[in-house]
Amino acid sequence: MANYEEVTRGDVLAIAHNGNLSNGIMFPETAQFDGRELDAEYAETRALWEPVYEVTQIKGDGETHPFLSPNDEFADYETWDKGNLNLSELKTDDMLAGEYAREALKTGLMLETSLGTNPYKFGMVGSTDSHTSLATAQEDNFFGKHSGAEPNPQRPEHIVGQFGDVKVLGWEMVASGLAAVWAAENTREAIFDAMERKEVYATTGSRMGVRFFGGWDYTMDDLTSRTPAVAGYGKGTPMGGDLAAAPEGAEAPSFMVYALKDPLGGNLDRIQIVKGWIDAEGETQEQVYDVVWAGDRQPDADGKLPAIGSTVDVERATWTNSIGQAEMGTVWSDPDFDPSQSAFYYARVIEIPTPRWTVYDAFRMGASLPEEAPTETQERAYTSPIWYSIPRAKLTPSFLCRRAAPRAARFRKRTDIRLNSLSAHRRADPNPTGTDRIDRTAGSA
Repeated sequence: MANYEEVTRGDVLAIAHNGNLSNGIMFPETAQFDGRELDAEYAETRALWEPVYEVTQIKGDGETHPFLSPNDEFADYETWDKGNLNLSELKTDDMLAGEYAREALKTGLMLETSLGTNPYKFGMVGSTDSHTSLATAQEDNFFGKHSGAEPNPQRPEHIVGQFGDVKVLGWEMVASGLAAVWAAENTREAIFDAMERKEVYATTGSRMGVRFFGGWDYTMDDLTSRTPAVAGYGKGTPMGGDLAAAPEGAEAPSFMVYALKDPLGGNLDRIQIVKGWIDAEGETQEQVYDVVWAGDRQPDADGKLPAIGSTVDVERATWTNSIGQAEMGTVWSDPDFDPSQSAFYYARVIEIPTPRWTVYDAFRMGASLPEEAPTETQERAYTSPIWYSIPRAKLTPSFLCRRAAPRAARFRKRTDIRLNSLSAHRRADPNPTGTDRIDRTAGSA
């Protein structure tokens, strides 16, 4: 990749597939799959080339796993955890920490303290991983992995993969996901730049709109102005960024989050903010906060918000938007903030239950509906995180140098490349009639 940039003057990044079939090698904590220990070069390399990560796709959702997040009632979503890609090696619990995004984000905080760079400081996108060339990630328009898994009455029982007695059947395929990008304009260059700065979010197929900003003094007036992005950018940082240093007197960061439903999809159930941090004992922790929700529900004694209910009619493959809300948002301040603990925050938006793709197949084509197949789904979105780092005054000079060096070097390199390319273009065409452009190419791993 470095050679490509050097030779072509192009700009590349790598987007790794969802790691839930990697059997623990996607996000190592101590050593790579070949036994080599993690070091500063490894951390810097991953941070340099992998600004975004595919968190959800057709082969399962990769935000988190119920084994890793036992207190998260939404953790067991479209879980694929039987084994590796061809099922030749079965999954064990000790592999899971190296496969899921939330755990990786926590591990990244820990590795930064020892390696000087966070290797897993990524934004989140969704993709289909389908080979159909079709934009069919919605439950009611799902065309499967490839032409052999297109809609037909036998699709739910179709064997997707098998090794010995272990099988993955057609009904287990997931109608997911989509990559959403907040770009300054609808051009390849602007979209690529947004991916590099991590101003992106993932959805499991829904086309909901989500904004997420972090700062120190957002107010509800900022949110209800109907132009929350103006205050969002003006007073803080968007998804994918780092919180600025706390101003004098600030006690905790505030986060402004807003979501608008998919025009053709289900209403919104709730918005949550997921926090991960390193505690005083040096251990990683996580907490999911319900920050705004539909209806007059109240958290129970354990702080859990009751389920919103369901309007899904399985026999008719439909639902009604008589529950939930079309839009919701809030300004939330971390009640457990400790300025001495590095942390990340991302928003998770949950829709009300709607029919899963298997229900549509059964209704439209008389396909069998396996007893174990879910009939409902709650589509969701995951924003890229916003990171809080311990104030620089509390970091050692050597740590600061190690952390800043790779970023500064890449910035200088890319600035030189772009200026040289622009200069060459102007020499070739001293009176350009169009806008100067620099080609960029996005790679997918």
